[in-house]
Amino acid sequence: MQFAGYKRPDGRYGIRNRVLILPASVCASDTCRMISEQVKGTVTFDNQSGCAQSPMDMQITLDTVAGFAANPNIYGTIAVSLGCDDLSIDILKAAISERTNKPLETLVIQECGGTVKTVEKAVRLAREMAEAASMEKRAPADLSELILGMECGGSDPTSGIAANPVLGRVSDVLVGYGGTSILSETGEIIGGEHILASRMRDKKLVQELYDYAEHYNEQFRIVGEPLFMDNLSEGNVKGGLSTTEEKSLGCIKKGGESEIKEVLAYAQRPVKHGLVFMDTPGYDAASVAGMVAGGAQVIIFTTGLGSPVGNPIAPVIKVTGNPQTFQKMKDNMDFDASDVIKGNRTINEVAESLMRELLSVVDGKKTAAEILGFNQISMARLCNFN
Repeated sequence: MQFAGYKRPDGRYGIRNRVLILPASVCASDTCRMISEQVKGTVTFDNQSGCAQSPMDMQITLDTVAGFAANPNIYGTIAVSLGCDDLSIDILKAAISERTNKPLETLVIQECGGTVKTVEKAVRLAREMAEAASMEKRAPADLSELILGMECGGSDPTSGIAANPVLGRVSDVLVGYGGTSILSETGEIIGGEHILASRMRDKKLVQELYDYAEHYNEQFRIVGEPLFMDNLSEGNVKGGLSTTEEKSLGCIKKGGESEIKEVLAYAQRPVKHGLVFMDTPGYDAASVAGMVAGGAQVIIFTTGLGSPVGNPIAPVIKVTGNPQTFQKMKDNMDFDASDVIKGNRTINEVAESLMRELLSVVDGKKTAAEILGFNQISMARLCNFN
């Protein structure tokens, strides 16, 4: 099976064709926003990191923003720094160049002479890059080139009964075609680690999975916080979820039944095809960002209560198994999986429809979040209490 994608110089295929205006730190974020507002076809985000971080924390930020630039949906990048950022433009340029050979330009606000002059120079560069991007044409690509990120947020009992199992079946189908699916959210596998471990042939992977789960638990022990208070949000409880374990058992349904081939650090690009697990926070925007930095061209996001979260780099497909949520949040939803709850169709039948929706989005159909312009970005930190 194939899809139509934009072939990049590094050999990977994008499903969107955007120019990234990349702020190296919070001090460059508003300047990047001003640049992006003036050039159609560009995207940016508010980077709240990039300075005054510990070395390990800074490495996470660097891996994430460099991963954004390397994502196949990005044609090229214009990176902007203030000039005295801890995440310097030279460090950022080197990290991006290690990951991809796509077009890259850099600007330093203090060297350009301030925001106004930087914007003037960057807008010219961005227009040239956006024009070049507009000349790119979609070409046939094998489905094995696709990386799907899987997320859930605002979960209720319908998530574990309908939406997540449907997504799990879609993941299995994609894996069957040689593609890659990323299961995420370390905090939301707690209590179900043994189930995921049973689907790993390599004992080293099993240990890596348990290590990430233990590290997550340890962060709470250090500050004296009970884990269950974080993993169950007020919305989860109101929606009908009762325990962390119940939530986790529903969450891992997104992974279907495939063997887990790899365990990844946050923002790490998969090396193997198939189902992989990435260590991400449960915080939706940060979890999605990690998978996008790892190369996911598209995200399927299941929600029981409804969520508006989008991403500037990868389209986010919203799926709910709750018929009331689909009606109340129709502007934010892309796919109704509630036929499973109603007993009208089986999980496999609904999954076939979701697979068609996925392929439509991959081939260019806009998601609700894209239409509304929702572009939330957050990044993981060294200590994640979510």
